[in-house]
Amino acid sequence: MKRLLLAILTTTFILIGFVFYTTPETTPVSKKIEASTPAPPTPFDGVLREYETYINEALQRTGTPGAAVAIVMDSTIIYLKGFGVKNMETQKPVDVHTVFRLGSVSKPVAATLVGILAEKDILDLEDTVTHFLPDFTLSLPTYSNELKLKHVLSQSTGFPYHAYTNLIEEAWTLPTMVNELKTVQLIAKPGQVYSYQNVAYSLIDPIVAAASGHTFEDEIRSKLFGPLFMTDASVTYEALMKNENIAQPHLFRGKQWKPIPISETYYNAAPAGGINASITDMAKWMTAMLGYRPEVISPATTAEFFEPQVRATAKNRNFNRWSRIRKSYYGLGWRIINFKNDTLAYHGGYVNGFRSEVAIHPTRKIAICVLANGPSSFSDLAIPSFFIIYDKYIRPPIDQDVLAAP
Repeated sequence: MKRLLLAILTTTFILIGFVFYTTPETTPVSKKIEASTPAPPTPFDGVLREYETYINEALQRTGTPGAAVAIVMDSTIIYLKGFGVKNMETQKPVDVHTVFRLGSVSKPVAATLVGILAEKDILDLEDTVTHFLPDFTLSLPTYSNELKLKHVLSQSTGFPYHAYTNLIEEAWTLPTMVNELKTVQLIAKPGQVYSYQNVAYSLIDPIVAAASGHTFEDEIRSKLFGPLFMTDASVTYEALMKNENIAQPHLFRGKQWKPIPISETYYNAAPAGGINASITDMAKWMTAMLGYRPEVISPATTAEFFEPQVRATAKNRNFNRWSRIRKSYYGLGWRIINFKNDTLAYHGGYVNGFRSEVAIHPTRKIAICVLANGPSSFSDLAIPSFFIIYDKYIRPPIDQDVLAAP
């Protein structure tokens, strides 16, 4: 009897031990995990690698405090990066949301808003300025009703070069400056001659207000910045100064780069030079300029921006390092540069120690923007150098007009 009870208890403990013990899981040999095969390198990998090397070397060579670069191809932002510092004194690094002043690159951005409003039938490029501003007059009254919105955008208003730009520097209000334009002696009939303007270009501000019933600031926020999610962009000094992530402008003084105060200059002429943005904002905007945000602005409208309107001098002659410039024009808010086998839409800007450069290649569907917080040769050469490197990898030069990199 005792032997039988001992046998029962022993069997019970064995069964309990079997129930509560499990062997550790192992991976069957047949299901061994293999490393995925990396994607083969593309020619554009070489472009970006060599261009980033160029940027770092150029920034070091020129001593430029900080910069930010964006490259968009088709509908994709393929490169987005900050370099250097926001302020030489604090040494805080530039990132992709650091805000810079755009200077005259504000002009193609402001033109985008005009294009959007035209698509909504709020205004028309063929409308005269007096259609919106009945009290606006020119020194030659017969031309007052011939000055059209498209002439403002194409820098062919008939005013002499930089008419009353000095008043912007002297902090005059925009209504006062616009009123002074009636005293300026014209050099040509509207639409005939290229003559770069800042005050006259800023007629966009009161025209947008009159056409829409809202301020230029409200319209650009609701029709452009908002739909494109340009969350860092603004058009006022106050908005810039409220942002904690801004680049400080610098000038080269006493053999070194020194930070200078951010001024209120050109915020009184916002469409011409008063827009603020980060490189992320600019990348999103360039995607629209390439025609990939049709719900915001149609490809047909952006293509119209790039149509030559009037012959104009090419501002950045450094493009000759890439390919010989054949002819240059001003489109609608853009400089249009014709080469033998290429057409490029381009604009540059300078204000208060900030430099900006942007280029759109409509046929190759590629765009690049470079922002910097110190005026140096880096900004002059950054975009031509990119296209030199691009051709080296993507489309080798096939004609003698393409020059080698310096």
